[in-house]
Amino acid sequence: MLKRILIVDDDSNLRRTLRFCIGLRKRCEICGEAIDGVDAIEKAETLNPDLIILDHMMPKMNGIDVGAVLSVKMPDVPIILFTAKDVKAIEFDALSVGIRAVVPKPDIRTLVEQIDNLLE
Repeated sequence: MLKRILIVDDDSNLRRTLRFCIGLRKRCEICGEAIDGVDAIEKAETLNPDLIILDHMMPKMNGIDVGAVLSVKMPDVPIILFTAKDVKAIEFDALSVGIRAVVPKPDIRTLVEQIDNLLE
């Protein structure tokens, strides 16, 4: 059974890259994309993904705030925060709201490893 992933990032080039890289995984499919925090919450509730990748810095709501909302609404869905900021500086806040992993941009290899770990 394919695991469904929601990608949330305001950068269309990064979404396209993630869609391609994740699409190479035979056990995963991209079920949708969102461009900001509000869109992320709406799409997550509609699409019921198995995993969510959240950009940290987005319009309307940042990834930590979105992660806090989604962790309450969908506590069994793992969330990965993908960030251009220093991971150590935001990791405590991210993990404290229910985000399961924080990965630095543009480390797609580590992101894919975290996806595999969280979907096992």
